[in-house]
Amino acid sequence: MLDTHGRAVVQPIISKTAFVFLKMGLKANHVTIIAFLIGIFASVLVYLKQPVAGVAVLWLSGFLDAVDGSMARRSKTSTPWGTVLDVTLDRIVEAGILVALAFRHQDPSVLLWFLFLAISIIFTMTVFLTVGALSEKESMKSFYYQPGLAERTEGFILFSLMVLFQSHIVFWTIVFLIVEIITGLQRLIEAYKILK
Repeated sequence: MLDTHGRAVVQPIISKTAFVFLKMGLKANHVTIIAFLIGIFASVLVYLKQPVAGVAVLWLSGFLDAVDGSMARRSKTSTPWGTVLDVTLDRIVEAGILVALAFRHQDPSVLLWFLFLAISIIFTMTVFLTVGALSEKESMKSFYYQPGLAERTEGFILFSLMVLFQSHIVFWTIVFLIVEIITGLQRLIEAYKILK
């Protein structure tokens, strides 16, 4: 929701950063990989009990993930491979945070909630990617991005709450799970309307 409706607020900063990186000779895929490595480092920080630093680094990774797309569009170098790389590495960064939290909270009941959350993310992303691949609707990105209650920014907010408030880890995991299920169902209903 925030990505769809709030992007215009931060787009000038994203565009300026994209312009600077292109002037430096970087390509969009370079920044995709840099964002990925920074995101993995965020997971390491979470595992090492550095939650504030981990969240800060995670958001830096997310910012660079937005920059790489702007770079590709600005330089007219968007490719299907770039999209696959970007979407795949994004999911690994998110999984890394969940894995780091799982190592910190090895209680079976907590791990079960993490499993449910992972399944809900898989469900939501499956609908999102399938609709994107099959839909003929236009988008500024390389395929149709379904809007929804939880987009990447909401995911980062919820991961941040899980990391920063680990004494309430089950509560925030359940909130994240509910948001993901609502988003998946919302996208499934839209998919039925546009693809039937």
